[in-house]
Amino acid sequence: MLSDSVWVNGGSRTGKTTRLLMAFGEWMQNTPGKKKSKRQIPGVLLMAANEERRRHFADRLATAYQGKYPVVVKTPLGFFEDEVRLYWPLLIESLAFPAQFPLRLRPETEQDCATRLWRDDLELGKLQEMGVNEYRGVRRLLDLLQLAGCSGVEISQISTVLEAGFAVEESDKQIAPADWKWAEKLLVKWQNWCLERGLLTYGLICDLYAHNLLPNPVYQQQLRDRYSAILADDVDEYPGITKDLFDRLLDFGCIGAFTYNIDGAVRLGLNADPDYLHELSQRCRIENLAADSPDSLLESLGESILEIVTDPSAFTNLPVAVSSIQTTSRGELLRQTVQVISEAIQRDIISPAEIAIITPGLDAIARYTLTELLNSAGILVESVSDRRPLISYPAIRALLTLLALVYPGLGRLVEKDAVAEMLVVLSNRVQDTADQTNTPEIDSVRAGLIVDSCYCPDFELPKLLPVTAFPRWDRLGYRATTAYERILKWIEEQQQQHQMHLIPSFVALLDRAIQEFLWNGSHLPYEQLAALRGLMETAQHYWEVNKRLATDTPLHTVIARLIVLLEQGTITANPYPISYLEPNRRAITLATIFQYRSRQNSHKWQFWLDAGSSLWLSGGAATLFGAPLFLQDNLKQPGNAILTDTQTTDEARLKRILRDLLARTDERVYLCHSELATNGQEQIGPLLSLVNAAMPLTNPVYLQETM
Repeated sequence: MLSDSVWVNGGSRTGKTTRLLMAFGEWMQNTPGKKKSKRQIPGVLLMAANEERRRHFADRLATAYQGKYPVVVKTPLGFFEDEVRLYWPLLIESLAFPAQFPLRLRPETEQDCATRLWRDDLELGKLQEMGVNEYRGVRRLLDLLQLAGCSGVEISQISTVLEAGFAVEESDKQIAPADWKWAEKLLVKWQNWCLERGLLTYGLICDLYAHNLLPNPVYQQQLRDRYSAILADDVDEYPGITKDLFDRLLDFGCIGAFTYNIDGAVRLGLNADPDYLHELSQRCRIENLAADSPDSLLESLGESILEIVTDPSAFTNLPVAVSSIQTTSRGELLRQTVQVISEAIQRDIISPAEIAIITPGLDAIARYTLTELLNSAGILVESVSDRRPLISYPAIRALLTLLALVYPGLGRLVEKDAVAEMLVVLSNRVQDTADQTNTPEIDSVRAGLIVDSCYCPDFELPKLLPVTAFPRWDRLGYRATTAYERILKWIEEQQQQHQMHLIPSFVALLDRAIQEFLWNGSHLPYEQLAALRGLMETAQHYWEVNKRLATDTPLHTVIARLIVLLEQGTITANPYPISYLEPNRRAITLATIFQYRSRQNSHKWQFWLDAGSSLWLSGGAATLFGAPLFLQDNLKQPGNAILTDTQTTDEARLKRILRDLLARTDERVYLCHSELATNGQEQIGPLLSLVNAAMPLTNPVYLQETM
């Protein structure tokens, strides 16, 4: 079977995915009995590294083969979760925990529940002794559970792995080796608590799959019967336990096709183990693909750029395809970058969809500034994975304030200014006119006047008085008065229905409020729709978890906890990718290095923002605490595991980043550098030599002259 399976090596944009689809077609053509019905043809398991690429892969497969063959398209974590849910009775039988349908916790709910479960242990102050605050310490422990699950390490062995790894890091004082058992004890307690209640997290899902489901003979027979082929794209981004799954499928006689990006390893340091997955190549026929895009800058300038970065003393003249925009302050850099982009678009030199702004770390100020400046120039911006906190949306804040005015016991969470904002937002109705203007019937001034006279704060149940409580209510005008009375009447009706137990949950109340005040049959902006959907999904999830826990916690306490989580910015909006919903959207892509590489985009022009930042060395992606220790190579030889990145590791990562980005652009790279960072410190990152070697761009007119 070795010659039947194929391993495809290649860099970015070398046609690896296309080759994978070709392998699928070749296999289907050579399958005996191919004229059988779909139910008689063994299935094919196809995997992609993340959800967006999974959808793209599924679309390409459906287009190429018109859905003729039964194919399951999953991400690795999505596959593990589905399998654990599907074979939950098998796990119940083998582990003997209570039989109830599994419910997966979201990361923010996981953090909240774990913090409450560990409250007594956390008050011992050990996290503070380890050098981290409570929030970060809890997150770190839960991340260790995910790393262990993705690498196939038993939870009971986490302390052994950590102790062996930190033994070579004597200078590290974040966590003393004597405390590893304490941390492991908390994780075991968390595991038992979740399984007793049918609650799952990604870490627990991977742990259950690797240690309880995959070794089960009954499940193995099911795998053998369900799949006859496995196709996996970009396995360099997969967790270690997927290699164990693939090995098992190949042992069963499945045909495999795998692609490996030699310039990838985007998720290394999170939960991926590219070297371990690469061992699969020993069971396959190896193919090496050359560049599919010979016009990319990687082919023409890659070696020169890498030489300058790795050896600053090297003197190489870079052509105009690599230019620099240099300023003293970062604010001026953002303005000049936008000026270059807007002038090029206005001169029809390039379209917005052909431009990407890529940065190692995108703070909220830079994101807002770039978006506002470009939008004011009439240029759309697609901010990749813009996870703004839900609480940052006025509509979300208004709905939370509304909850506190309906349900008793939430008065401490309400401020007068929030009530005034609520009145403005909830009166923002589409007028029945030809131009369909969308303006608030209660403006901010009138809202302030109303609140000053009609709002009565109370710790138990704050309330709004009739408009006549305002001595000069006639100054408000008919529209504002009518809108306020409508809001007041609605609140009173909901209070009465709550007392009569006619509101199923606070989720139902939120839905009623959205339908009554925000929807109105109008076309809401995409971002607001995504935020409202995020709120409803979060509220529903929180309600389901609370019901599953079956505690005696009062309703107002449950709602208060949710509101506090939202106010802390813990819960963010995470809409479906705009590019998937609006494929023809003409917008500039704004992304971090990690987001851009994960998406596998390509553009004619790339603007590398903050080119002098030291964050380029890490690719702008945070490495989970202890992640190197859970790589299979280090698990086999724990004495060789080093938690801090060595110079060799840093340089290897930087080379992959540069090669990947250069392969994804065909015409120009602009190195955008400010001498001073946002905090006022001088920027002396690893690309500074490249910035100095590039031709300075001093006038946007230069664009037209050199194209």
